[in-house]
Amino acid sequence: SSSLLQTAVSVLQSSYLDSTSQDGFQYSQAILVENDVFLSELKAFVQAKEAAGYSQEELKETFAFLLFHNEEEAKEVCQTGLRVNSSSVSMLGDPAKGVYISKYADCLHPRPWYHGKSGYIVICKLIKGKVKVVSENYTTSYTCPSPGYDCHVAMSRNNMQSKTSHYQAFEQSQYYVYEVSDGSVAQRPRQICPYILI
Repeated sequence: SSSLLQTAVSVLQSSYLDSTSQDGFQYSQAILVENDVFLSELKAFVQAKEAAGYSQEELKETFAFLLFHNEEEAKEVCQTGLRVNSSSVSMLGDPAKGVYISKYADCLHPRPWYHGKSGYIVICKLIKGKVKVVSENYTTSYTCPSPGYDCHVAMSRNNMQSKTSHYQAFEQSQYYVYEVSDGSVAQRPRQICPYILI
């Protein structure tokens, strides 16, 4: 419906890194992802973390974004969730033990968009939980998920836009999200829930 499209567009526009992006994108169709399993798992994750003493700020729902070049891949994530081993990015943590998802709706790929390019964006609800700031690691001995945390972010760079390339901005605005319990890694972290495909 048009109201869902408006909701999706307002989420995307409030999540741009670059203010000039307001005029740079056109969105045509939004599909609500209705998956009761994801929603109940997100709720269970919040309840478990509340019981573990997490603050309301740590449990606040936010949004994060994934870009796909074809509709089938986007729909598959909406049906099966975001799973480990799905990213070529690795500088915040081992891609086999967690997932990467973008903080900004206009910085979804290492290369910038060009005129006429199109794609499919999955807007996800995200509970960041306890966030650890880590330095980027470009070696092949990947950073492991940090015990007692749920998410890694890169050390923030002040004034990211003017000083960094698009590629660096993309890498530095990733969330690395994971769920580890009793030493085993969840194949699909419960704290990410696909919400709208646009």
